Amino acid sequence: MKNLEKWQTVNSRMVINHPWCQVRRDEIKLPNGNIIDDYFVYIKPDVAMVLPITESGEIIFVRQYRHAFHDFFIELPAGHFEPTQETAETAAMRELTEETGYVASNMQKIATLYDKPGKDTNQIHLFLAENVIKAEEQQLDLTEEIEVLLIPQAEVFTKIHQGEISVAGTVAALFMGLK
Repeated sequence: MKNLEKWQTVNSRMVINHPWCQVRRDEIKLPNGNIIDDYFVYIKPDVAMVLPITESGEIIFVRQYRHAFHDFFIELPAGHFEPTQETAETAAMRELTEETGYVASNMQKIATLYDKPGKDTNQIHLFLAENVIKAEEQQLDLTEEIEVLLIPQAEVFTKIHQGEISVAGTVAALFMGLK
């Protein structure tokens, strides 16, 4: 492997510090000595995502509107959390129940992935939950309107290849969790 060097932070300041959006502007010195004075980093909370499978082998997805693309997407249940306030597993169980009404008696960690490490600070914590059961009604946030979809495992990879399931974290979780 090539002996690569880390970048050095010369200066750093928050340019947006809002509860829903934090952006830091770093001045960095590259290993070759060049200075970049406007490298923007998005400070984001971690994400807990769960791959829930029913006893009959259906995967529980959520379909919801995503404003940045003005469209609807099929995704696995997931949500942001602060690691200083709860564990990734607790957040995954909470999000599963809030978004779908399903509960899991236990979860198995699949992986921790970096979302976009070039600009974003968050990680995606992936969990597998098998034999989930419907236990209650959804408990949605103000901005959430979610349709719960149960899709047989046999149809999932076809839906990925056809572009019906296209969110990166969801696709990664499915490939890693379903093997």
